[in-house]
Amino acid sequence: MVTPLAPQVLADPIAVIVDAVGAVEPALEREAVTATVAGLAGGRHKRRLLAQALLDSPKVLRDGRSPAPRAIGDLLLALRQLGAEKIAPPACADCGKHLRTLQRRGQDWYCTVCIAAPGPCAACGKTKQLVFRDRQGQRRCAQCPPVEGKDPAELLLDVVIGIDPSVTPSIMAEAVAAVASRPGNRRHLAWAIEQRPELLMGAGAEAPIPSVLRLIEVLADAGVQNIVRPVCPGCRRAISLHRKINGLWLCRTCVAHSRAVTCTGCGAVREPGTRDEYGRPLCPACLINDPANHETCVKCGRHRPVSNRTADGPLCANCRPLTIATCSICGAHGPTLASKTTGKPWCTACAQRWAICSGCGQMRSIRGGTRTEPLCSTCTRPDAEFWRECQDCGETGRIHLGRCARCALEQKLCELLGDQTGQIRPDLRVLYQTLATTPRPHTAAAWLTKSTAPQILRNIKDGEKPLTHATLDELPTGKTVEHLRSVLVAIGTLPPRDEQLARLERWIAQTIAKREDSDERGVLHRYATWHVVRRLRGRLNGTEATYGQLTTARRNITAAIALLDELAGRGTTLATARQRDLDAWLADSETPNRKEAGNFIRWAKRNKLTSLDFAAVRWMGPTGVIDTETRWKQARTLLHDENLEPEDRVAGLLVLLYAQRTATISRLTLDHLRTGPGGVHLCFGEEPILLPEPLDGVVLSLAATRTGHATIGESGQSTWLFPGGQPGRPISAYRLGERLHELGIRPSRARSTALFQLATELPAAVLARMLGIHIAVAVAWQRASSGDWTNYAAEIARRADRNEHPDQRER
Repeated sequence: MVTPLAPQVLADPIAVIVDAVGAVEPALEREAVTATVAGLAGGRHKRRLLAQALLDSPKVLRDGRSPAPRAIGDLLLALRQLGAEKIAPPACADCGKHLRTLQRRGQDWYCTVCIAAPGPCAACGKTKQLVFRDRQGQRRCAQCPPVEGKDPAELLLDVVIGIDPSVTPSIMAEAVAAVASRPGNRRHLAWAIEQRPELLMGAGAEAPIPSVLRLIEVLADAGVQNIVRPVCPGCRRAISLHRKINGLWLCRTCVAHSRAVTCTGCGAVREPGTRDEYGRPLCPACLINDPANHETCVKCGRHRPVSNRTADGPLCANCRPLTIATCSICGAHGPTLASKTTGKPWCTACAQRWAICSGCGQMRSIRGGTRTEPLCSTCTRPDAEFWRECQDCGETGRIHLGRCARCALEQKLCELLGDQTGQIRPDLRVLYQTLATTPRPHTAAAWLTKSTAPQILRNIKDGEKPLTHATLDELPTGKTVEHLRSVLVAIGTLPPRDEQLARLERWIAQTIAKREDSDERGVLHRYATWHVVRRLRGRLNGTEATYGQLTTARRNITAAIALLDELAGRGTTLATARQRDLDAWLADSETPNRKEAGNFIRWAKRNKLTSLDFAAVRWMGPTGVIDTETRWKQARTLLHDENLEPEDRVAGLLVLLYAQRTATISRLTLDHLRTGPGGVHLCFGEEPILLPEPLDGVVLSLAATRTGHATIGESGQSTWLFPGGQPGRPISAYRLGERLHELGIRPSRARSTALFQLATELPAAVLARMLGIHIAVAVAWQRASSGDWTNYAAEIARRADRNEHPDQRER
């Protein structure tokens, strides 16, 4: 069992090492020691092991005696070079001699004399330093070298002539000199070939020494007949063999696969990047996402993985310094990075851009060319030395572990979704085909690596549960589950449903089940199910609920629960409570959601459950600032600034000019946009609105170039005018509002300003039909905008200190 590491070692191993060194050698500067330790132990796992070793055995800094890890000896040598006097250099485990270089055997280090331990010579029998090995592998002293009747080159020539009689002594001598420069190595090479000549004819993977493989390559390049390059026993490819595993030489790909283990973090079978504090393997992706590997960025203050280290401290990926230059692809001038493919500057947008390559005609990530004629990495540098062929499909490009990105993705999907025979469950086949054929395999692979979706799918597959909405509802809620659900809905595996409404119903069931009083559970169930949810369904009229509607419904139910709790604390119930109990609760300014409780009380009184009264608050007009000048200034900026994104320009103009909510804008589709001889029309309500110039051009440009962030499960035929990050779904109203806030536009205030001005110019009936608002709302706005200005100003002054609800202020 692996012993856990100390908490201080997990938190900051470098600080532990520097403190231990400072306790022994206080004269050394802490900054110099820190830099030395950071350069010596660059990996997180190595730093932790070094720090834990110093905690377990701090005396090694004073005596330099092993057993100890190799990193301790390297640290002692580095500190001595730094000028340490009290830090002891490494000492030989036998004679105690101070060492300048390390020669280790196990956990101990020795000097050159002691590590070559004397023993009996196999030839003369005397105890001496042994420096040779004979054909049987027995050791001999310097006075008894293994002497053969022939030179090693002659022995090899006799064997090779039996394979190809045309081989000359000069060719053989040159080949032996190229692969084995020392006499001892030549002897061992000749003995191995003489004992097993079949090594040169295809059995080279079983070679006892690597010089046999090098000899095969040299002889084959020299044109010697019947010399067969060995194939890799793992993948059966005729490729250069890299390392010996379990007695056989394997290629680099198979060597990497042989080291693959199950990652503790994501469950994927891959080569480990490091190990956690308990010695469990972690893949490189989980290593990056591990919070223990994060540090505080000195620029933004967030705790994130370190991208760059500066003199001031670590920087995250978002804060790393960028060069201001002109992008070599799109021509935009701004922050750029140096492309690894071309060496030229390119912006971050082009670094993430995917398009149809003008060279090969495939959908790939863009690495060269121009915005109109993009090129992928293979077409940008067709003669690059690092291009290789995929062992599965034969495609040329960047190959990792012998496979291209798509073949590696297919292999991962088979391991994830298939059984022991590789068969895919029927309800998972569509998902397998969607992921395997996605135009961007790197994105799908990253999603399977960095998210918890693989673990969710693995649990569903292993648990033999049907892939339904109910099965996903049983999982802990989170972005990964919701994104996976949206993918399954987009590809047709799951039927579509109103997610916000389903989330509200689950929350209602869980919240009411926690109530101990059965009477309260009954009242809350009637109110939540037959009033709040029923009224919400009626308002939706077949459309999907928004997040704002979900929040309002939950707020009303939470206020009802808070009122019932308050009445229970006063020793009364909803049926026996008096008006003074309600008034005392409402008078408390610290009571949350007390205004929303009016909806519950009025419902309870209509159903004869209480005698309490809660008067409805009449909306008397906007309470915020009506800033017309700022509104028109922002509108002019959005109309004429072509450097802004089309999505931001259109959304901002629809708020500023037509008083639309972000929730309404986010759900616009291409069906709401109509083009014809009469111009471009956009429908918000019953009557379409004619868009003037240049707004009509901006909207048409958005409709032609709109792109969402969804890649997996996206068919490319989305009808949303503002596609979102999930397939088949629009951008959320919250995210759209965030983007407008970044431009300095406050959607609620800008909408109130626009409504106020429009209400002064249009009749209420026209306003309601064109903007898609209720006629009562249009009448209220017209009354507020064209009433008695003196009374209106007085009313505003009286309401200045009132704590109105945001929905009432910005109605």
